[in-house]
Amino acid sequence: MLEKLKQYRLGVAILALVLIASGLIIHKLIAPTLAANLVQGSGRMDGDLINLNAKYAGRISTLNIQEGQHVELGQNIAVLASEEYEAQKAQIEAQISARTQELNAKETELEIASKTIPETLSKAKDNLSIKQHQRTELDKNIASQTSILAQDKHDLERMKNLFEHNLIEKRQVETAVLKFQTSGDLLAGLQQKREQLSLAINVANSELIEATAHQKTLRALEQGIEALKSSLKALEASKTQIEAILHEMILRSSVNGVVVEKIANQGEVIGAGSVVATLLDPNSLYLKIFVDTKQNGNLQVGNDAVIFLDGKPNEPIQAKVVRIEQKAEFTPKEVSVPSDRIQRVFALHVKPLSPQPTLKLGIPAVGVVSMDGKGLPKSLNNVPE
Repeated sequence: MLEKLKQYRLGVAILALVLIASGLIIHKLIAPTLAANLVQGSGRMDGDLINLNAKYAGRISTLNIQEGQHVELGQNIAVLASEEYEAQKAQIEAQISARTQELNAKETELEIASKTIPETLSKAKDNLSIKQHQRTELDKNIASQTSILAQDKHDLERMKNLFEHNLIEKRQVETAVLKFQTSGDLLAGLQQKREQLSLAINVANSELIEATAHQKTLRALEQGIEALKSSLKALEASKTQIEAILHEMILRSSVNGVVVEKIANQGEVIGAGSVVATLLDPNSLYLKIFVDTKQNGNLQVGNDAVIFLDGKPNEPIQAKVVRIEQKAEFTPKEVSVPSDRIQRVFALHVKPLSPQPTLKLGIPAVGVVSMDGKGLPKSLNNVPE
């Protein structure tokens, strides 16, 4: 009885093995095949890498990233320090401060001079004009008094002649003498006054010349202020340039993405153009697959597609063909093709319709493209190996 039971179990085991082998054979014989409107390819996820490099040389004083870290647009990645640029900025700021103080002093001086110099000039002109007018009037009085003195002299001589002929009294002669002397004294006083007035005119003229010279000082002040303003503008421009350089020495992320590789380290001195880190924008990820020349003729940019990951075979990622290389290339070693006769293939870029957190740079994937937008598989199990 025991022997029969052992034979029975052995027969069941053999039958099970036969059934399993038969199933595998049948599976191989009826393995899924792609429809004529579909094109399949395998490859790896690729993307547009962004080099975060330094525009100017400096020492990395701060580095805030690690490989694989997510970064936000505008996030500070690294800070470069440069004592040379900082010293230049401090020097320019000191010059700006000194020039500003000088400019303020000049403007105050100009404000005062703009009021006092014209007033002084106007007073000098008025004073000279008055003195010249006074001398003109005095010259008229002197001319008149000279005529009177000549007449008094003539009268005196006539009185003396009459007195010698006993025609008039001596008293009349004395009166004529007194009148002549008085006129002479008056003329002498007028002439002395004219000399004093001429001296005053010379002084007023000198004051006018000095006040006019101050007008040149006023213009010189204005020119000096303009020169200082121009100098300040140049210094401000230099300061802006230095500040722009210092701003550029703070390296910021240009994308919402991931740090693929950290190339430099904190404390290192790097040159202009040196790469500090490599970033990846997840929106730029695409699957690069290869198709033969026969299939390429029926494909076009915009064809619908799906991407499958080995770890999630039942979660197709909707995608589109975004690029078809114009030139064929020899079949890459890592790409298997259905026939040894195919020696040259075209690369296709298949891009997801929206960013997928499961997609990463370099991860293997399978892409299926529909030439008419129909029949895309919903599972990787429906795609031939």
